Amino acid sequence: MVSTNRAAGPKTNLQKASQAVGAVFLLVGVLGFIPGVTSNYESLAVAGHGSQALLLGVFQVSVLHNIVHLLFGVAGILMARTHTQARNFLLYGGIVYLILWIYGLLVGHDTPANFVPVNNADNWLHLVLGVGMIALALLLSRDAGRATSATR
Repeated sequence: MVSTNRAAGPKTNLQKASQAVGAVFLLVGVLGFIPGVTSNYESLAVAGHGSQALLLGVFQVSVLHNIVHLLFGVAGILMARTHTQARNFLLYGGIVYLILWIYGLLVGHDTPANFVPVNNADNWLHLVLGVGMIALALLLSRDAGRATSATR
């Protein structure tokens, strides 16, 4: 069954991927505010390395970090409306996550520069997210191009 988009017809796999990635980011952003899912919830800081709250007991989070996840989620869902915007979300969002990975590797975890905050688990997740989002953008864009040229 093909899901449809009123403005543009059936959604491409790229649009579906953008929507799914956006939904996961929304879920993660919400879960970051739930005690129990986020351990040390009482130490959840607005921002900075002092936040000792850990999403799923592993990933260091703060209010700012959770809000970024929520905003990324909304962007992914909204940008899934068109094929081009979905590709841009996945491609440029992936690049942002690779930059965050490098940032996390370079910044000291106990310094004021770690304002997001990130820990080692966050760093490696950012690498996986960056590579995964870019791969989805490139591979699913290529599939759409093949499908379009095959129908001509």
